[in-house]
Amino acid sequence: MEPATDFRITPSDGERPGAFAAFPYDRELVRRFRAAFPRARWREETGWFVPGVRAAPRLDAWVSRELAALDAHADAKGRDDFAFDPWTSGYLEAGPEDLMVRTPYSRTVVAVLREVPWARWDALARAWRVPYRSVPELRRRWPEIEAAARRNEPQARKARAAERAPDPLARRRQADRRRSRYPVPADDAPPIGQPVGTLFGVVVFENSEGELVEDGGAYPFVDDPDRFVWASWRPPFFRELRALRPASEPEGRARGWWAPTADDIDETRSRLARSLRRRDAEG
Repeated sequence: MEPATDFRITPSDGERPGAFAAFPYDRELVRRFRAAFPRARWREETGWFVPGVRAAPRLDAWVSRELAALDAHADAKGRDDFAFDPWTSGYLEAGPEDLMVRTPYSRTVVAVLREVPWARWDALARAWRVPYRSVPELRRRWPEIEAAARRNEPQARKARAAERAPDPLARRRQADRRRSRYPVPADDAPPIGQPVGTLFGVVVFENSEGELVEDGGAYPFVDDPDRFVWASWRPPFFRELRALRPASEPEGRARGWWAPTADDIDETRSRLARSLRRRDAEG
C-alpha cells in the first residue's frame, strides 16, 4: 500500500493546547508518526492529538518532510520506469534530476503540459521541466505533444502557408505591417501612446504626418480614402498589456481601431512571446 498524501493538520480550539493530525491509515506512516510524536494519542472522532503550544508548526514541518520523502520515492520509481522503457524524441532530454521538454511554441503543447502533474516552465532554460514521478502521465500524453510540436516547426508552418492561396489584399496589409503604418480616420484618430485594438492586434500609435491613404481597399473599414491618413505605430510593451483593463465589446471596429478585448490582449501577448523566442533562437 502506498503511503497516504492526504494530510490534514487542525489546531485545537479546546482548553488544552495542541493540534490534530489526520491521514488515511498506513502502518509505516503511523510508525514514523509515533516515533516523531511519542505523546500523540489517538481519538476516534478527531484523529491523532498532539499536545503542546507548538504542536501545529511541528506537525507542519513533519508533513513537509514526509511529502519530500514521498516525492523522492516517486521520482526514483519514475526514473526506473523511464530507464526500463525509455522513449526518444528530439523534443525530450532526460537529465539526472528531471525530464526537459523543449518544442516550438504551440498552444496545444502548453495546454497539455499544464495538465501533467508537477510540470513547470523554466524561463531560463526556455523549456518545460517534468519530474520523473510524472513519467506515466507524460508518456500517455507524449503522442499529442510531439504531433503538435511537429506541426509548429518553422518548415511545417511555411509549407502550410505556401499551400494557401495568395491573397493580394493580405499581402498589401502585410507590407503596411512591415512599414509599421496603419490607416486611421483623420476626424476620429486613436489616442497617441495608448494601446488600442486594430486588425494588426494591439498596437500603440506614435504619430501621423497627415499623409492620405488614397487607396484603402485592403482595409474593409476604409469607406472614404480621403478621410483616412496613415499613422505610425509600435508593438506594445508587456507592462502596457498587463496594465490594460479589457473591454467587454470591441466597440469601434467600423472605424478600424477600438478598446482592446481580452482576446485581443491574449493574442498580442502570444505573438510578442513568439517573436521573442524566435529572436532568442536566432542569437
